[in-house]
Amino acid sequence: MEIQTVLENKRAFLPLLLLGDEQEDMINRYLDRGTLYILRDSGSLRTVCVVTEEEAGTFEIKNLATAPESQRQGYGQAMVRHIIQQYRNQGNRLLAGTGDSPLTMPFYKACGFQESHRVKNFFIDNYDHPIYEAGQQLIDMVYFSMAL
Repeated sequence: MEIQTVLENKRAFLPLLLLGDEQEDMINRYLDRGTLYILRDSGSLRTVCVVTEEEAGTFEIKNLATAPESQRQGYGQAMVRHIIQQYRNQGNRLLAGTGDSPLTMPFYKACGFQESHRVKNFFIDNYDHPIYEAGQQLIDMVYFSMAL
């Protein structure tokens, strides 16, 4: 397993990024200002992650996506562990925003995050179509936080 930082041609990873955030113009809001990490295993791209600095010392996981055939194999957690190690000496807080979904909320809790706050109607106000996950429409953005 190898994790690399991508500095150029970040949009080449758009197909996988769209699994984590299904509207391209939303990805465009953070991709260029964020750091893109990719995880490969056995030569195959498994997971991508974009991290931004939102304010001094506060970093946010903006997009975390694992290829469908590679899900539930520990790649997402390996990426989060890498991000924690990467930013531990650069800041004091790591955030992750996600929808109120039974698939993603337990994942972030299992990674050591705690629910921090919510942004009401985020998915309704910022996306041009309803977003569904696990059969449930996403409405509020749920933020998780972790001390670094």
